[in-house]
Amino acid sequence: MSSSHPVGTRAGIVQAFLAQGGISLSSLPPLALYVHFPWCVRKCPYCDFNSHEYKGQGERFPEDEYLDALRADLEHALPLIWGRQVHTVFIGGGTPSLLSARGLDRLLSDIRALLPLDADAEITLEANPGTFEAEKFAQFRASGVNRLSVGIQSFNDAHLKALGRIHDRANAHRAVEIAARHFDNFNLDLMFALPQQTLEECRTDIETALSFAPPHLSLYHLTLEPNTLFAKFPPALPDDDASADMQDWIHERTAAAGYTRYEVSAYAQPHRQCKHNLNYWRFGDYLGIGAGAHTKLSFAHRIVRQARYKHPATFMEQARAGTPVQEEHEVGPHDLPFEFMLNALRLVEGFPVHRFVERTGLTMTSIEPALQEAERRGLIARDYERIAPTPLGQRFLNDLQGLFLNDREG
Repeated sequence: MSSSHPVGTRAGIVQAFLAQGGISLSSLPPLALYVHFPWCVRKCPYCDFNSHEYKGQGERFPEDEYLDALRADLEHALPLIWGRQVHTVFIGGGTPSLLSARGLDRLLSDIRALLPLDADAEITLEANPGTFEAEKFAQFRASGVNRLSVGIQSFNDAHLKALGRIHDRANAHRAVEIAARHFDNFNLDLMFALPQQTLEECRTDIETALSFAPPHLSLYHLTLEPNTLFAKFPPALPDDDASADMQDWIHERTAAAGYTRYEVSAYAQPHRQCKHNLNYWRFGDYLGIGAGAHTKLSFAHRIVRQARYKHPATFMEQARAGTPVQEEHEVGPHDLPFEFMLNALRLVEGFPVHRFVERTGLTMTSIEPALQEAERRGLIARDYERIAPTPLGQRFLNDLQGLFLNDREG
């Protein structure tokens, strides 16, 4: 089942998804909602997300039209998730904090009206320091956002300029202060191994972040992604030894400050892990609405992936027409082991054996050769209950995940 332009009624498509297929799931995993907001004030040179600059100065993005499209997209998807509770909501981008307080309130009202949202649902909004207004963020909190993810990237003005950010050090400090004032649960995003960054500068950034005692930290190694300005014009980055020194110091310092590293780039105070991202890494389901959003949904006998139209104008036009999905395909049994491991092995704790069986509908024997090879190379540790990457496996994660590509037949 693969289509660039799905045809037929929604009822017909749902019936096709419910028909007998190549796998058998005993239960469906938890369901999350991702909402994509595609506009930014400026496109960052390292960013490979689906984001588009808007001109500003009287050329504001079409907020109401986009919110109409999001509602239409969600209504179109409802038959696929009928009766399933949504446990987390993540509003990402782009820069969704560009939404007005009224617009964000309308979005959350539409979500609550259409979906059975868990009463304790984690609702995260991504925010950039250049868009912080104290009153607006107080209204965001009143509308139901209960977790903020702030894209700091660095507290160093020279590095912020090199990264193409619209904020400076003072904006970053003010943004974190506003976040802490209105949200008891917030994340700070920072990058390291930045252009010409020294170990001491990395330490200063992390110490500054820790001084605010954020419940959660996402600390990413800057990578040059394809189809970005940095890929076309690569900056001078710290060498492998220097970046490894930064990473080792970060692991030690965050642990000393009471943070647990629970995923490749995620560090949390006790009980403050990001529930939405945990659902991804545990191979849970997620409905993605908005321009370019991706979806993974499980049914009794198949797992389906979708992608929405990427360009905002095209997405809005297609959503109005009731056809927001550009691509839709079934994940075959031969691809499921790699897709599962691509997520699950990012977690430091790994995964319980039963989760692989429950989330893929496959048996453990289907991946035994790859597991044996990973174990032989010292990349995983396992017993009859759990499989987890070793420190070596965490360091060479791509190699570890790649072993499960070789475990395919046909």
